[in-house]
Amino acid sequence: MSNKIEITLKRSVIGRSEVQKATVQTLGLRKMHQSVVREDTPVVRGMINKVSHLVDIKEV
Repeated sequence: MSNKIEITLKRSVIGRSEVQKATVQTLGLRKMHQSVVREDTPVVRGMINKVSHLVDIKEV
């Protein structure tokens, strides 16, 4: 059984660094309040930590 997490973009990427914009895009988020479900892996957790101030996460 694999764990999944739901990631929701809560704050805009306007005015953020290019690295943060690329990280949000790599997670699969393009619009405000859009949610995606991803596998809970160390790679995804690292990306979430980079942009933790922009996203909300929830265990699914």
